[in-house]
Amino acid sequence: MAPNQKQFHLHLVSDATGETINSVARACVSQFDHVEPVEHFWNLVRTARQLDMVIEGIRDNPGLVMFTLVDEGLRRRLQEVCRDLQVPCIPVLDPLINALAAHLGLESQSQPGRQHILDAEYFGRMDAMDFALAHDDGQSAWELHEADVILVGVSRTSKTPTCIYLANRGIKTANVPFVPGVSLPPELEQLTRPLIVGLTKDPDRLIQIRRNRLRLLNQADDTDYVDPEVVRAEVSEARRLYSRRGWPVIDVTRRSIEETAAEIMMLLARRQPGRRADG
Repeated sequence: MAPNQKQFHLHLVSDATGETINSVARACVSQFDHVEPVEHFWNLVRTARQLDMVIEGIRDNPGLVMFTLVDEGLRRRLQEVCRDLQVPCIPVLDPLINALAAHLGLESQSQPGRQHILDAEYFGRMDAMDFALAHDDGQSAWELHEADVILVGVSRTSKTPTCIYLANRGIKTANVPFVPGVSLPPELEQLTRPLIVGLTKDPDRLIQIRRNRLRLLNQADDTDYVDPEVVRAEVSEARRLYSRRGWPVIDVTRRSIEETAAEIMMLLARRQPGRRADG
């Protein structure tokens, strides 16, 4: 830990997988500089005995508690213990659920893990994940017409991780590498249904990432793959191709994978008005 870092214990208590509360907590903590949370994950907490273990952990390492528990008895006990220990205890989803209930005139079902029920949407995400893996790096080009989104980009523009992220949102995504002197699959010219997006990156940043990649692979870095002049020409050629084809272009230089995916989902939503921007 850096000398100026403030460290604190953060207990994340959930009666489901904990994905929601983990994401919320990290989004909040990221807004503060020089802090380092010591995270304690307590997932699938649905019985009094499981809650006893949580409480013991909070007593051993007092700190802020964030929870998503729907069982009223468990909630009340956790809040009472935190009050006795004088540590903050935050019901993360309560404001949203209460606002929805008031707006809709309905009561929430208070069912743990309800968002993870194995329904058609879940299996759609699994199908999308299988599709992304089977159509990575230009594989199975004859099936590209089945994609919702196709990403085209030079090497190291985060095509694969972006595809996996989109697949987890139920979007069937393939990616095709742009390689100078190598023709793209002819199927791309015939497609009308998928959204095709060109990815690009600042050449200097691209060279740095590629050099790091070569070092990890214990390979020499005296190749065209990282030659500044060659890489700049490669990026320019790719951008000219995107322009000729009329494909939207996203510069991923200063974007996280999540930000790139969000932009793609917005493009897809505009193209397919009936589709939600979150997949």
